[in-house]
Amino acid sequence: MPDSAIPATVERGDRVASLLAARYGLTVRTITQLPIGQGTVNYHAVCDDGLGVFVKSYPAGTDLQSEEAAIALSVRAVEAGIPGPRVLPNQEGQHLDASTSLPVSVWEWMPGGVSPLLSPSQLAEAGTALGRIHALFAALPGNPPEQGSAGQRWRDIDVDAITTTIDELLEIIADRISAGAGDAFDTMAQRTLLERRDQLTHVPGLLAGLPADLTVQVVHGDYSPVNLLFTEETLSAVLDFRPPDPFLVAYDLGRMAFYPNTVVGDANWLDAAATLIGAYRQAHPAVAAVDVRACGRVALLQLLKSLYGVRQHYLKPGLFQADLDEFWLVRHRAVGVLLGDLAASDTLLTELADG
Repeated sequence: MPDSAIPATVERGDRVASLLAARYGLTVRTITQLPIGQGTVNYHAVCDDGLGVFVKSYPAGTDLQSEEAAIALSVRAVEAGIPGPRVLPNQEGQHLDASTSLPVSVWEWMPGGVSPLLSPSQLAEAGTALGRIHALFAALPGNPPEQGSAGQRWRDIDVDAITTTIDELLEIIADRISAGAGDAFDTMAQRTLLERRDQLTHVPGLLAGLPADLTVQVVHGDYSPVNLLFTEETLSAVLDFRPPDPFLVAYDLGRMAFYPNTVVGDANWLDAAATLIGAYRQAHPAVAAVDVRACGRVALLQLLKSLYGVRQHYLKPGLFQADLDEFWLVRHRAVGVLLGDLAASDTLLTELADG
């Protein structure tokens, strides 16, 4: 897991250490807070017996029942041979400890690190694991009407509402600049938001090009390089499964195949997508061709409709807002690249789906 860390605050670190002792029988030697994650506060603890654990602390208001279901997906995947950490039960056998005001889950510490840009062999490993996950989860029960509505809700993109939010953010930025409080990010945010407002005109056409019969099932939900650990070229862990709410297979696949850092950081991003999707299809030959053909447009639409990062900057800063600022800028650049090469990606995906 990532090595970079910041010391946990004494009070919160002591609380986590005390909880590990009382509920897990673990005596903590050192504990550090990790500068990762936006939805949870995360720690690396080393115990007296040398055991290293990853502790995920859930903030107030978290839907703990959904998080328990997400943990169950991770357990299912690991039991099926997908590389990943074991979740450690507390002394009552529970995978999520909610006995205090500091609910946590505790996981074995895994080797490896995150690679924002994956090599061809790492891409193949990531594609194989995702294919295996989708094949495994395809058998999970789901209510067909609910599954259909999940896909439809995703398609119901309210361009006017997104435009209104953009205008609100632009007004905040303009006020900051006129007051002499503007900074470099304000300038970049203003430019990118104006560009995004114009780019939203592509949404109706992109939606019209999506088939109606995209597959909806339980998926990983947050499959991306930041949730994959590699030891050199070998995938050592898939992390952070999301709750088992049925969603578009094309979303999981497209998000990974056309990950923004790859699109803007790798001149051969189309080749990278082909490598990942080729490995995915080998591991999951039953995937519907329509899902492969559509995954690029699904990824692009998801990026187009999202203001994640810049919205937090001005309305509700995240735990590590500097990371979210960079995330917004990279994602926005990726939108421009994907829009500019839409025909090329469509052609590639048709070849991969029919090959």
